[in-house]
Amino acid sequence: MFFTNEYAMARNFFSPIREMFMTATLPARRFVPGFFLLLFALPLLSACGINAIPTQQEQAKAAWSEVLNQYQRRADLIPNLVATVKGYAAQEKDVLTSVVEARAKATQTQVNVNTPTNPDAFKAFQQNQAGLTSALSRLLAVVENYPDLKSNQNFLALQAQLEGTENRIAVARRDYIEAVRVYNTSLRTFPTMLWAKFWYTDAKPMQSFTIPEEKMETPKVNFDSKN
Repeated sequence: MFFTNEYAMARNFFSPIREMFMTATLPARRFVPGFFLLLFALPLLSACGINAIPTQQEQAKAAWSEVLNQYQRRADLIPNLVATVKGYAAQEKDVLTSVVEARAKATQTQVNVNTPTNPDAFKAFQQNQAGLTSALSRLLAVVENYPDLKSNQNFLALQAQLEGTENRIAVARRDYIEAVRVYNTSLRTFPTMLWAKFWYTDAKPMQSFTIPEEKMETPKVNFDSKN
């Protein structure tokens, strides 16, 4: 009884396919074996990572979008920060001007979803953002000379938001670096490199963030004391 039911189910499943094959014209029948070959090959192709490159590429693009989002969040905080500092330290004109100019340069850089695959554009973006980071550091260092400004509630709120944004930028950069590492590795390793060469021919390696040389230098510690 069990085998009878199994046979009936199999016959019902394959009957439409058999009928289609029998009623098809001779040229059409030639495509039927190829159809079944493709049907059985699809799971094997999936297991070999045929979807790995587009999936990882989209993940890297999403991580890049988050980087841009956090950098824009920082840029949006700067005008209010500069205005607040200016109210207490207008004489620090050079420092304030450098922040404003660095922000303008960073925000005027043309960036889009294709920037990570353009080495020159990515390098310009990274340099401009690093310039803004440096200008902000100098501004916050100057603030230490103005106790009244340091205790201003508006400044404290902006400072807290800026610190939180810098942390988000660090996390977004870390996630982007990892996503790009995984994606670029797939472009260069077997078997996914075959899909890149013969199937996803438009897939290009993405640029990653680098650490400035001055930050990679080992700090010098001097234990000699002079009285």
